[in-house]
Amino acid sequence: MAELVTVDDPADPRLADYRDLRDVQLRRHLEAEHGLFLAEGEKVVRRAVEAGFAPRSFLVAPRWLDGLADVLAASDAPCYVVSEALAEQVTGFHVHRGAIASLERRPLPTVAEVLEGARSVLVLEDVVDHTNVGAIFRSGAALGFDAVLLSPRCADPLYRRSVKVAMGAVFSVPWTRLPDWHDALPALSAAGFTTVALTLAADAVPVEDAVAGVDRIALVLGTEGHGLSPRWQSAADRRAVIPMRAGVDSLNVAAATAVACYVAAAR
Repeated sequence: MAELVTVDDPADPRLADYRDLRDVQLRRHLEAEHGLFLAEGEKVVRRAVEAGFAPRSFLVAPRWLDGLADVLAASDAPCYVVSEALAEQVTGFHVHRGAIASLERRPLPTVAEVLEGARSVLVLEDVVDHTNVGAIFRSGAALGFDAVLLSPRCADPLYRRSVKVAMGAVFSVPWTRLPDWHDALPALSAAGFTTVALTLAADAVPVEDAVAGVDRIALVLGTEGHGLSPRWQSAADRRAVIPMRAGVDSLNVAAATAVACYVAAAR
């Protein structure tokens, strides 16, 4: 059972995992160096632990202890009990759901391991906003996609904001990073997937037509600013567009993913 440790000093070194969470650059460095990530909120903390991630510690306000009692009972990690005001001092923001856990990262699986048995896959190229990455995972999980593959420059799915927006879907949907950006799509085609790129290219067809008759599908989505690179657009087996009213040419990448996933799931 987790040991409950009351802490009343925001400078206590035992709270180092939770300090300055709004400083993205600092957190990226610290989390990579120490091999950790954070889950925020009772539901997300629970889902991370249930997915098999080992807790390093918990930071919990008193009124949230009962809700996590079973999780804490099954863990040997310390639980630091702090006031909500002190939690805000340490983290740099108001912890709305009163609980955060620091957990150990696991080595990423290979692409082959992630694709084993998969029929529907999301492939992201340079999606750099953590909120968008989290929302994409949530849509993929909700609409039955089996895996997510990320180019090397995509945002971290285990960054706190991504985890929170995904509501823990980053723990249930297998994912990994693509080691070979240049030939990633041809490799997926060779593995039996039809790659369908969401793009405004001149030869793009409505997404309903692009996914029709496809067995194993890889939906390919690009960065927030410029969309897919010319390399990935040309390397895809098919190019697709979401038809829209005149004067509106695109959706936010997370919204586009949700629409495309819904269409693909109905194929």
